[in-house]
Amino acid sequence: MSCIDNYNHEILLKGSFKECSDYIKKNYKNIRDFNPGDEILEGVMLIGLPPIPVAYDEDYVIFPFTKPCYGSHVLRVPLNQYMKSHEKIKETGEKKGILSKLKFW
Repeated sequence: MSCIDNYNHEILLKGSFKECSDYIKKNYKNIRDFNPGDEILEGVMLIGLPPIPVAYDEDYVIFPFTKPCYGSHVLRVPLNQYMKSHEKIKETGEKKGILSKLKFW
């Protein structure tokens, strides 16, 4: 099991889950909605009220992340780390479906 701290990421905003979702919707064009429990990075599940917006901009994936006891943040993860984590998921045979949801990018 992985942790968000194992990934190179940047915190763009700290606030309530609603503030984080609204920030993504306001600042990014390429957005897809996900459900709670979807694995956005290997071992990192989304928490929040659906729909949860996940954006792509330049070479980054941007998403709201809630860490119990720490609150909600908008995180920006380099796309190369995102792709590496999903290659590991594919190797184990798990079918998470996230890459197919991101094909429009």
